[in-house]
Amino acid sequence: MTGICKDYHSETGGRWRRVLSDISLNVERGEKVALLGRNGAGKSTLIRLVAGIELPTAGTIERTMSVSWPVGLEGGVGGSMTGNDNIRFIARVYNKPYQAMRDYVDDFAQLGRFLSEPVKTYSTGMRARLNFALSFAVDFDCYLIDEVLAAGDPRFQRRSHEELFEKRADLAARRGDRVHRGIARPDHRVAPVLGAVSQPSARRLSVQVRRSD
Repeated sequence: MTGICKDYHSETGGRWRRVLSDISLNVERGEKVALLGRNGAGKSTLIRLVAGIELPTAGTIERTMSVSWPVGLEGGVGGSMTGNDNIRFIARVYNKPYQAMRDYVDDFAQLGRFLSEPVKTYSTGMRARLNFALSFAVDFDCYLIDEVLAAGDPRFQRRSHEELFEKRADLAARRGDRVHRGIARPDHRVAPVLGAVSQPSARRLSVQVRRSD
């Protein structure tokens, strides 16, 4: 991305507020990138821009890898639909066999009968587990993680860490490739980077908010 700026219209005073100003960043295949900054600094906004959910006010974004939606505690799934409906929807969008994806999500998220219930009835942790499982089932090149990777019990945390940093690296190695995985995520604290799945090799970027008068 080059020269990214993002403005939002303020409801108070009718002014425009600049959240991101002149952000330039290049993420290579295999890199792990953590975005650091205070609340309101624009970390989640930058993630949404990378995902293509929002458009920048100025600047350009070029994607050379398949990029996930922002995976986290909120968003990514339809609240009025059941877990199974969300699986069916994602399977159609990404041209994946429904039953295979459903089996994977059921095994990974361990939600059982709740997959037949509306997602809006899920707890925050259950919603996050469904969100992570759906994104892993698609097998993106680059995962955008918009919250701490610590949803669910210790078993789920270990499984998520293994899926992101071990299994996919082994798969790339068996193909004779480099590790073709990039991970960009914000951390609402200054440290530790990547929270429960801290990676010492992660590149750390500080995001600061710049307000326009």
